[in-house]
Amino acid sequence: MLKESPLGQSSVYVETYSPELLFPIPRTLARNKIGMHADLPFDGVDLWSGYEISWINLNGKPEIAMAEFSFPCASPNIVESKSFKLYLNSFNQSQFESINHVQNAIQNDLSRASESNVIVDLFPLSHLKNRILEEFSGICLDSFDIKTDVYEVNKDFLTAASANIVDEVLYTNLLKSNCLATGQPDWGSALIHYVGPKIDQEGLLKYFISFRRHSGFAEHCVEQIFHDLLIRCRPKQLTVYGRYTRRGGLDINPFRSNFEKAPANIRQFRQ
Repeated sequence: MLKESPLGQSSVYVETYSPELLFPIPRTLARNKIGMHADLPFDGVDLWSGYEISWINLNGKPEIAMAEFSFPCASPNIVESKSFKLYLNSFNQSQFESINHVQNAIQNDLSRASESNVIVDLFPLSHLKNRILEEFSGICLDSFDIKTDVYEVNKDFLTAASANIVDEVLYTNLLKSNCLATGQPDWGSALIHYVGPKIDQEGLLKYFISFRRHSGFAEHCVEQIFHDLLIRCRPKQLTVYGRYTRRGGLDINPFRSNFEKAPANIRQFRQ
């Protein structure tokens, strides 16, 4: 199926509104590989930020905006990222009456492609004045002076440090994987919040690092992390939240949890 997508292929950059550019990919393709089926062990969303949104108003003047997109994780499809970028570029020389008309068009198109209700928010750059940059809170794992040479996913690193039940928030900025089709690096930060037997923190860091040569979409990586932690460490409650740096004017931030609601989409310092 990926052979039919725009990934890894030369692309003609269309500048007039073309919703047919969106390329949906069933979530089941990745979920079935890790034994995750219809009854999902989590709820959550994929939060995207768009930094390169532009169109032409009825007077011929260019308009620009920022955007936030929220895809429910229960949607049948994800939208392949390169097709998403090509689609957004197709607005560049298209005339729209207002920012609301652009927002409604994008929301309808993304909802159709993903077969779900996607929430889209377009806003002017002036709104950024009231926004702040943050970093994950909790215990950062990156200071551990570990030794490792494992750069393909290895869930054997996930072990309990003790049987004591703890409530911990742990995170790393060392998450890296590669785009499934293009091989381009996807750089990110990952947070877990869990209630359950205490997880060995050095082993957890090695596990995150083991994604370094892994090929997978960001949504799939976060879901695999959730699945592996749930099976190997048996937490009673679990959240996994990934925030990836932008590529081509888009960043993606998948959130999965069996006990928490998705947070506000606040940019991190790396983003």
